[in-house]
Amino acid sequence: MAGENNEEGETSMSNGNVDVVVVGGGPAGSAAALYTAQYGLDTVVFDRGKSALSRCAYLENYLGFPWGVDIQSFYELIHEHVEEAGGTVVSDMVLSVDEREAGGFRVETQEGRTVDADRVVAATTYDRDYLEGLDDEDEMFESHQHGDGDVHEHVSLDYVDEEGRAPVDGLYVAGAQVGRGTQALTAAGNGMEVGTAVVVDVRRDQGYWEKVAAHRSWNWPRSTVDHDWDDEEAWNERFRKHRVPADHDIDPDRLREVREKDVKHMKTSYMDRGEAERREERAKRRWAERLDDELLLDVLDDERLREYVQELEEENVAN
Repeated sequence: MAGENNEEGETSMSNGNVDVVVVGGGPAGSAAALYTAQYGLDTVVFDRGKSALSRCAYLENYLGFPWGVDIQSFYELIHEHVEEAGGTVVSDMVLSVDEREAGGFRVETQEGRTVDADRVVAATTYDRDYLEGLDDEDEMFESHQHGDGDVHEHVSLDYVDEEGRAPVDGLYVAGAQVGRGTQALTAAGNGMEVGTAVVVDVRRDQGYWEKVAAHRSWNWPRSTVDHDWDDEEAWNERFRKHRVPADHDIDPDRLREVREKDVKHMKTSYMDRGEAERREERAKRRWAERLDDELLLDVLDDERLREYVQELEEENVAN
């Protein structure tokens, strides 16, 4: 298990062991994987098989895309987001998920991969066969009939809690597989909730109490810090005020260890304006790189293009 945040963002799937396997790389699965990967858990998404979103001609109601987005580009973007966070997306179909005697799960795929994972997130829309044998199927699954007469089976909503936890320890279910998110945006929201639950459970297993187990991924402006940045006692007081229960019997050494890690995380969640601007420029450049050259030239102002060409010529002459 990665334990704390993996700053290198690398997955150890090469040795067959990961923290989290996500089955299904649609909006729900990718959102769950994004959160676990950002935290630093070795996360692998297996994505192949029948997809609900691939049946959509054009996606027009996903927040942030006011003019819509084609399905292929959308898939590429959400998978790239997972990989940017340190996760791995593999084009392979999961055939089975079995519990291991030592704990966790063994995941086997269509192309012969065998991966052991501490936790599994089931986020497929249609296929649920890989979950068979994990629990009583009458309790786990329910079926309903589509308008065309096809019968579709999926995990029962009553089988999981509000955050997607199943009775099988380490198993989570997200999105349309459990009736949460028949639209891409709602599926992604539910996937993020499930990913958050995975991280909380990991932290609980590591001995974090409830006030600290919750982990928030957020970047605050550094200018909002209301005390001197180098005032360690002020940081420690924030920890004591917001993260330590009023009545506790936490071992002093453990309390100090958690405080040091939590204060370090607090500091990394603040960003100065210069860093924010660097990230903004990088993001815009990455967006521009994805666009078609002909389209870019077509929408750019002709006069600005002439000025740009002239600037390049002047630079070449100067050099």
